[in-house]
Amino acid sequence: MTALRGWGRTAGPVLHPRPVVHLRIVAVATAASSLVHLGLVTGNHHGLWLNLLMLAMVGVCLPCAVHIWREGRVGALRQVMACALAMTALHAFLLLGTASGGGPHAHSHGVPGVPAVAGTGAGGLLAVVALEITTALLAATLLARLRRR
Repeated sequence: MTALRGWGRTAGPVLHPRPVVHLRIVAVATAASSLVHLGLVTGNHHGLWLNLLMLAMVGVCLPCAVHIWREGRVGALRQVMACALAMTALHAFLLLGTASGGGPHAHSHGVPGVPAVAGTGAGGLLAVVALEITTALLAATLLARLRRR
């Protein structure tokens, strides 16, 4: 039985004592982002390659959100931070395609309460970029906070 100890866990030590509120905020932000992307995939709002990319992101980020919520694993925090930064870059790329007048990279996110810039979905993409940067910042500050212990 000892050979299976740790099987199925994300690499990294379990953080004890844990800053529970900070861990929960990172986990909720990660899960919320994953569920929004999953909803966009099921609604088929995007092309095939973006739907596949979003499914891959959900497949990576949702299990990490669970690991962060339950155990606060350092490896999961690092992975969430890296994925959030990658998603920030992707959404910025899509925003540049939208802002340049459309083209093959035109993309929009309808985010309630966020006005669209110049009649495009740029406002929604800016909100998504802000959410991803916030998620990466929360994970990075939690890692720095834990490093000091």
